[in-house]
Amino acid sequence: MNANMKKIVNVATPAVCAVALVLSVVAFNKTNAATTPAQSPVVTSMPAGQPVDLTFAAEKALPCVVYIKNTQNSKVQTVEYSDPFEDFFSDPFGGFFGRGQGQGNGGKRQRQVQTPKRVGAGSGVIISTDGYIVTNNHVVDGADELMVTLNDNKEYSARIIGADATTDLALIKIDAKNLPAIQIANSDDVKVGEWVLAVGNPLGLNNTVTAGIVSAKARSMGQGVSSMIQTDAAINQGNSGGALVNTNGALIGINAMIYSQTGSNIGYGFAIPTTIMNKVVDDLKKYGNVQRAMIGIQGSDVNVYVDAEKEKGNEVDLGTMEGIYVANVIEDGAAADAGMKEGDVITHIDGQKVTKFGELQNIIAQKRPGDKITITYLRKKSKKTATLTLKNEKGNTKVVKDADLDILGGTFRPVTDSQKEQLNIGYGLQVMKVSGGKLKDAGVPQGFIIQKVNDQGVKAIDDLQKIVKDASKSKEPVLYIQGIYPTGRKGYFAVPLEDE
Repeated sequence: MNANMKKIVNVATPAVCAVALVLSVVAFNKTNAATTPAQSPVVTSMPAGQPVDLTFAAEKALPCVVYIKNTQNSKVQTVEYSDPFEDFFSDPFGGFFGRGQGQGNGGKRQRQVQTPKRVGAGSGVIISTDGYIVTNNHVVDGADELMVTLNDNKEYSARIIGADATTDLALIKIDAKNLPAIQIANSDDVKVGEWVLAVGNPLGLNNTVTAGIVSAKARSMGQGVSSMIQTDAAINQGNSGGALVNTNGALIGINAMIYSQTGSNIGYGFAIPTTIMNKVVDDLKKYGNVQRAMIGIQGSDVNVYVDAEKEKGNEVDLGTMEGIYVANVIEDGAAADAGMKEGDVITHIDGQKVTKFGELQNIIAQKRPGDKITITYLRKKSKKTATLTLKNEKGNTKVVKDADLDILGGTFRPVTDSQKEQLNIGYGLQVMKVSGGKLKDAGVPQGFIIQKVNDQGVKAIDDLQKIVKDASKSKEPVLYIQGIYPTGRKGYFAVPLEDE
């Protein structure tokens, strides 16, 4: 599994030295689960709405949760390295003595390495009878093969419909019908203290259910969409992508991470709420990526700002201790267009009270560029309202779709060994055909060899595809192409990805 599937994300303050561990895969080595302590006696006088018997929820949810195996095949990769003796022993005879091959490529050399085959595992949740499954992005990231095993042990090959690293959600699909799809609840209705079940495949133990309560909502974890449901239901590696369900067996969140000093569960698990999941799934189906709306501010919880000022010896009275303190208004953003200023305190959005940043993010994460919201805020303790038109990361309200290589209107192939030797280059993609599109508009000719795009080396078609996708989402959707003509003359092109 790649680094993202085993990564540890630092989210602790200096006073609390803990880490958030992404719950990716657990097939690289075996881990023994901790011994489960004896259960406490059942209390029969539970308050209304707090059932003790969770068997109904387990029976409903278990058939809807799947085991996902991610396989990354062994590959031969070309890696670049520097030769420390290049400057001392450069070959004046053009490589006759085996040196000088790095010349013309910034003094760099390449060598091929064989990567090992890797296999990892996680969980997923069936959300439709025709085979759509939601999981975490880090569960499927980098997969050459995805195998899904249902609760009844039937196996299917899966394909990725779309994935989003920011929310850590992915949508995959298997070719099957009449599957047991989970009921999806509104996570906004979840209450702190209510019983929940975590369903998944932790530590290689398939079809596992653990119970707990909702410990907190809209919890900020300092990465991605920081509006998590916190639970004390035991969650461990392999639970990633599994279901967090209520006592009716309805989905309220997708399990994503734990907060731990050891990498194992110590009572703090986090799930992505279904309000965010629903919107991400819809976007991935329609557009291939997530339409991310921006409010155009930077800030913090009011109490955090006030406490920080007190530490500096400053007394602050904003008229409230709840809400979002606006520390900065982004130029040309939605908030700036509506006249908001630094020092304002957001208290409500569309009439809904907002007490902390996680709640603000939860609301905005359900919106798309072009949507309008009404914000209530305090300015010098005076109540004001403003209507904002949310924008995308490019600063407009257009739909942002993933650009594909088709937009370039060309076909490509890696340079041959003879071309490398003839032109004294280490890598590149040759434009084999220009049939229209952005390459033709920019004057990129057939035969041109692309070596760098936006200052990134291009060794394979996948490299170019990723650069095009990343550029299409940026505020300046332009490809700056550097390369070489078949004659050896260097060339440079700017290729806009959007029409004027």
